[in-house]
Amino acid sequence: MAFTMLLINILSAQNYQSIVGDPLKLRIYKLKNGLTVMLSVNKKEPRIQTFITTNAGSKNDPSTHTGLAHYLEHMCFKGTDKYGTKDWSKEKPLLDQIFSLYEKYGATTNPDERKLIYKLIDSVSNEASKYAIASEYDKMVGFIGAQGTNAFTSVEQTSYVNDIPSNQLETWLNIEAERWRNPVLRLFHTELEAVYEEKNIGMDNDDRKKYEAFGAAMYKNHPYGTQTTIGTIEHLKKPSLNEIVKFYKTYYVPNNMAVILVGDFDPDKAFKLIEAKFSYMQPKPIPVFSFKPEIPRTSPEVIEISGQTPANLMMGWRSSGAGTKDVDLLTLTDLLLAYKGAGFLDLNITKAQKAQSAGSSPNISKDYSVHVFTGTPKGGQKLEDLKDLILEQIDKVKKGEFDEEYLKATLKNLNVDKLKQYETNAGRAYEILDCFTMGTPWEGNVNLISRLSKFTKKDVVDFANRFYTNDYVILYKRQGADQNVQKVEKPAITAISVNREDVSPFTKSILETNSPALKPLFVDYKKDINFSKLKNGTSLLYLNNSDNKLFSLYYLFEMGRRNIKELPIALDYLKYLGTDKYTADQLAKEFFKLGCEFGISATEDQVYVSLNGLQENFSDALKLFENFLANAKPDQKALDQLIAQTLKNRLDAKKSKQAIGSALVSYAIYGPKNPTTDRLSEAQLKGLKAENMVALIKSICDFKHEVMYYGPSSLKDISKDLNANHKLVIAPKDYPVQIKYDRLDMNSNSVYLANYDKMVQAEINWIRKGRVFDPKNYTVQELFNQYFGGDMSSVVFQTIRESKALAYSTWSGYSNPSKKGEYCYVRAYVGTQADKLPEAIIGMNELLNILPKSEQGIEQAKMGIKNSIETNRTTKTDIFFSYLADRKLGLDYDLKKDVYNNIDKLNFEDVANFHKEEFASKTYSMCVVGDKTKLNLDALKKQGNLKEVSLEELFGY
Repeated sequence: MAFTMLLINILSAQNYQSIVGDPLKLRIYKLKNGLTVMLSVNKKEPRIQTFITTNAGSKNDPSTHTGLAHYLEHMCFKGTDKYGTKDWSKEKPLLDQIFSLYEKYGATTNPDERKLIYKLIDSVSNEASKYAIASEYDKMVGFIGAQGTNAFTSVEQTSYVNDIPSNQLETWLNIEAERWRNPVLRLFHTELEAVYEEKNIGMDNDDRKKYEAFGAAMYKNHPYGTQTTIGTIEHLKKPSLNEIVKFYKTYYVPNNMAVILVGDFDPDKAFKLIEAKFSYMQPKPIPVFSFKPEIPRTSPEVIEISGQTPANLMMGWRSSGAGTKDVDLLTLTDLLLAYKGAGFLDLNITKAQKAQSAGSSPNISKDYSVHVFTGTPKGGQKLEDLKDLILEQIDKVKKGEFDEEYLKATLKNLNVDKLKQYETNAGRAYEILDCFTMGTPWEGNVNLISRLSKFTKKDVVDFANRFYTNDYVILYKRQGADQNVQKVEKPAITAISVNREDVSPFTKSILETNSPALKPLFVDYKKDINFSKLKNGTSLLYLNNSDNKLFSLYYLFEMGRRNIKELPIALDYLKYLGTDKYTADQLAKEFFKLGCEFGISATEDQVYVSLNGLQENFSDALKLFENFLANAKPDQKALDQLIAQTLKNRLDAKKSKQAIGSALVSYAIYGPKNPTTDRLSEAQLKGLKAENMVALIKSICDFKHEVMYYGPSSLKDISKDLNANHKLVIAPKDYPVQIKYDRLDMNSNSVYLANYDKMVQAEINWIRKGRVFDPKNYTVQELFNQYFGGDMSSVVFQTIRESKALAYSTWSGYSNPSKKGEYCYVRAYVGTQADKLPEAIIGMNELLNILPKSEQGIEQAKMGIKNSIETNRTTKTDIFFSYLADRKLGLDYDLKKDVYNNIDKLNFEDVANFHKEEFASKTYSMCVVGDKTKLNLDALKKQGNLKEVSLEELFGY
């Protein structure tokens, strides 16, 4: 079908553009000042996903002041001359002085003189902070029930994100219109320290180092490679507030910005509100972005970096920018190479077990794009050999070793993914945002699949032979110590005032706004879920999908690795197997042709089997899947290779900060015998037999389980299909006895240290065993968490980051268990520079023992929680998972109902008493991951008995 752009008149005499056949029914408006407004209505829940975005990212940073776009993103949460300040007339002269001092600081090279200037910056900043009110923006959006409040900067854009209740649209627009009127760069030196922390985190991250090195090799001339979004250490150390203001005035203008709304609203009314609130903005000419074209290579460029994490590779070919025919062909080729387990890389490398993993993805930007390939070698495999394997798969595309039918199946699956994406406001909004950022017509998004379907096999083969030449970059990321680790040194910062109790007149007006009331809608499990039985008595839970033609089917078993240790291996093994009728590759292709996919995995205490895709192929997909489970053929070679991969994954875990940190927490909770250490030994793994693993797979449905279906088909038809095709034994087996792990009582202060060489940061977790979960306490827990450590306006964030500049990321809260009768836990976290560890510990300990009081903060937290509950809807398959989660806690109703009905009865004293009972003057286990040569061990010893836990103790191997 050909799509036509229409110009439609509406009552306000404004025009908008829309596309015939657009599933999102997107309206694109332009205000007279050039501001783009993009509106898509989705009435499924009373919430709106919002973006305010500017087409200015790190590629627009001056080469002499990299990181400006990102700096500015952080500062646009600090308020204006109307909010964020107690007295603008007194604050402004001090901020002007700070501006001047930073210019002097940036121009000074003598280290001693720089220290003196910074000391003065710190002093004046501390004085200025007495007039500032920290986090007023976060307080306001939290008050109206916003969720996911954040922002991000990329090479092309800076975008500001909120998910708001639909009844708060006008209030949110009032906040945002003021936000962009005159942003003030207040509390700069503490926020700059947060950026330092972010930079240090990046320098601790092998993936970020890899991407930066890869970009620098790919782009010799373009800022995509010559600059980084977060900026260089040199530029971070001498920021210019004047340059940041200049950047704002240049790029944050209406003709370079967009307001994007997706959700439940009246588009005519929403547009009029946006027009009324943002018409004050004045347009300006945008500097034309130009760049020196990249020069093609005649041979591959090879680069190498080292780092603690496992070896891997990254390679790529540079293409034209978004909206071009080559990018369409690149996108289609990528789907042939790696998509839903059925591409060349999936089948011939990963599933063939020729490497640990291999994949590809297009990285599409406005000026250039890159087709990126990644791979992880198996044990003993050279990265160079893995590169050759990837090139072999590209050659298969060049040779045309696929048919037209496979191209059609690829597009069928892409259509399924689009339908899934459009089920959520966020999925829709990000696609709209991408269109604005890339400057491509929305028509291109609407007719993408139609456009791709016009390409023939010959088109793809010709493209592949023209595109995949020797003009590529390959990066080998070797495992080993990085000898060039750097860090941004911490400056001396005096804790600033956050003035938690103060409220500016503007914020007061927002907090006093009466918005239209919305009633909450709680899930009634007995009414919302249709409970039925299959022919052998197996429970069938049914939900109707009236939105699209997709289905989701689940088999749920209440057993897992704690019941049968071999279970995760057996279920992972399944994807490498075939049947008497199909090979493993053929099976993957059969599911792909149906537009369906399956998944099966085991956690500690559950097995989830999932099958989803196009309802028109439900019966065929179910038969294929059940036949697969019943007739899988043993393959000892495939099992041996999987075991080798598993053993390599275990070695790799010892090189991962995240895995080490998680294992350390498990050690602190349970002791040496815990779910992380209690696993099959290497000898036990190597002794596994394919016949036994297949027998376990075939017996899975002999155990009692539940079936859940969400889709457009009727309960009667689905029951008929399942009774005919799903394995239903007359007497389902009970689960094997589950292994239990004793939890430590944590009656004394302990410090567990896991060493990680060359780590710039230190990651600290506080843990304490709380009381057994009781739903009666749930409301006060929720209020406490929101007030204390829930978001950027919380006590923890304001104190640790805003006031003391001790961390980029910090939080705390009281976590619930997943099962009835189990314990809650007190948790707290700070990720900080290694040399800030003593101050960070002191800062968090103070909060764990003394709760700062803010009656206003409590009321804002209560209102934010209520607004969120009133407008959040549990829909689709989430109804199943909400039901299962509450059931495990011994509940037969939606627990949010208790919160909504009881939260108004609570006050600060209730929260303070909860803090006193569960947090204050208690013993804690502290888990620290960092380079022990950089940490103050004496400071750790003061916190309790210090034990360095070896990797062997942490992982059990």
